[in-house]
Amino acid sequence: MLTNLLPNIKVEDFIEATYETFYMTIIALVGTFIIGLLLGLLLFLTQKGGIWQNKLLNLVIATVVNVFRAIPFIILILLLFPFTNFLIGTIRGPNAALPALIIGAAPFYGRLVEIALREVDKGVVEAAKAMGAKTSTIIFKVLLPESMPALISGITVTAIALIGYTAMAGAIGAGGLGSYAYYSGFQRRDFDVVLICSIIIVCIVFLFQFIGDYVSRKLDKR
Repeated sequence: MLTNLLPNIKVEDFIEATYETFYMTIIALVGTFIIGLLLGLLLFLTQKGGIWQNKLLNLVIATVVNVFRAIPFIILILLLFPFTNFLIGTIRGPNAALPALIIGAAPFYGRLVEIALREVDKGVVEAAKAMGAKTSTIIFKVLLPESMPALISGITVTAIALIGYTAMAGAIGAGGLGSYAYYSGFQRRDFDVVLICSIIIVCIVFLFQFIGDYVSRKLDKR
């Protein structure tokens, strides 16, 4: 039906571009979740009054997080070209976008993790300490379970930001819907392509938001 209404549209190209967008978003989201969680935990645990209180380490981690959060994503991609080429062997394609996507999103999610952990009732943590719980037990049995709904909400927000990042990365050859909209749509003045790519991206955003909200509600025991 789409090809009848818009004869210049190649459905196969849209399917491939959509697959590449999902691929970049999901793989980058996994890396972002792991690294962001570690950064957030370190920021929380090394802060003043934290279990691993360490002013210097906290300052270093906070500085790194703030620096990478402050760099616009499109500039970050360009700055990481040498690193990406060394790591992946190319600066084009979906795989080449992954380092920049993860490095760009992980500090953002790290701050959301820190905020989520600060919302955990300090009384629960203190009770665990009083019972002689180890740090690992406090982290995995208290902090993470208690903050899980907020962590899921945070990764949902990050996922939506990543979808936007993939579109920007596509403009410099990373593939996906952003690349297809720019090269096959904008540069060829075929704005039907741009419109359809935009609609698909919006649908992907709604999908991630729906899943994130659903999981967050299921995990919220309040």
